[in-house]
Amino acid sequence: MDHGWEDAADGMAAVTSVMRAEQIFLARVDEVLRPFGLTFARYEALVLLMFSRRGSLPLSKVGQRLQVHPASVTNTVDRLEAQGLVRRVPHPTDRRTTLAEITPLGRSVAEEATDALNAKTFSSTGLSRRELSALFRLLRRLRRSAGDFSA
Repeated sequence: MDHGWEDAADGMAAVTSVMRAEQIFLARVDEVLRPFGLTFARYEALVLLMFSRRGSLPLSKVGQRLQVHPASVTNTVDRLEAQGLVRRVPHPTDRRTTLAEITPLGRSVAEEATDALNAKTFSSTGLSRRELSALFRLLRRLRRSAGDFSA
């Protein structure tokens, strides 16, 4: 009986390896972020706000940039706001829009968390610089072909 597995074996090995690698990296990242009271989603949102021109963005823009559903943005901002790391403020010219704005505490926590991630996770992946570069190029190609971003 032919299941087509021979044609799919390389793809299956690659996909399951990438999925397992994601689990490994997320576990490492979560361990580093836990003392800061952050998940990776909340960390990403904080860093996005930290690097925005004014330290604030409309909630819809946060969702677009992080490629997440509006409900996830609301949940993330709710939690960051409860921690005092972000505050919601009215848009200065559009009454229908609410901005998420990073607080000084949020900026400080984001910087400390980034330092910890750089020291404990991003600089010790188990891959050489050349391997990391090759992996990034391959994954960028895969993401682009899936429409994750444009060329």
